[in-house]
Amino acid sequence: MNDAMQTTLRALRLSGLAQTLEVRLQEAAGNGLNHLEFLELVLQDELAVRADRRRQRRIQAASFRDARTLEDFDFTFNASIKKKQIFELATCKFIDQARDALLIGPPGTGKSHIAQAIGYQAIKAGHTVLYRSIFDVVRDFLHDEALGGEEKVLNRYLKPELLIIDDMGMKNLPKRSGEYLFEIIMRRYELRSTMMTSNRPLEDWGKLIGDVPSATAILDRFLHHAELITMKGKSYRLRNKATDEPTKKNSGRNPNDDKDA
Repeated sequence: MNDAMQTTLRALRLSGLAQTLEVRLQEAAGNGLNHLEFLELVLQDELAVRADRRRQRRIQAASFRDARTLEDFDFTFNASIKKKQIFELATCKFIDQARDALLIGPPGTGKSHIAQAIGYQAIKAGHTVLYRSIFDVVRDFLHDEALGGEEKVLNRYLKPELLIIDDMGMKNLPKRSGEYLFEIIMRRYELRSTMMTSNRPLEDWGKLIGDVPSATAILDRFLHHAELITMKGKSYRLRNKATDEPTKKNSGRNPNDDKDA
């Protein structure tokens, strides 16, 4: 491919086509492709590159805390976790239906992992996603409130097709947190999907938020069309602790002690 062709492709912003054109020319010559078949191939290459770039931009915009996939999750560790229910969420039908989802259970059972993995699946399916911890939500609103830009930050939370709010229940939230969360849930209700994770039972949300009426109003709307997934069992993060402890205890033994046994 000559320099003039490279310049033309760059001017037309056909970088995907530019990357594969040499290979496709050889393929066309070797397989006797006609003009239409060749054109279809190079255009598909361009579309594939653009789709990948769009996906990467959406992953970056989602602000995931960790790169998580369902393939990385060990469903055998906690048999109580309903794999079928999780994979049904991963089809993203609930997003198309503007339904919500709540993952609730003790710390360490994989709620954040699964929430981010479903967010990644949603992006692959062509949806826009935003991931924030509940503490990020409160900080964003407090910061923009101080600067007089509440509407700007609210719009950021209203725009994505899937909003993931993680870590509900880790600790009590600052004053007015219930107002911010209620505004988000109310404005997204039946229009956009929201997924939340919590390690505290729903009856504790009033204490966490410090506003029982707001908590009641939030749950009333959020749970109306929500898929509730309860995750029980041991902490996945502590799975190696039991086996590590004996090793640590034995690490201080004198190897020569065994010779006298």
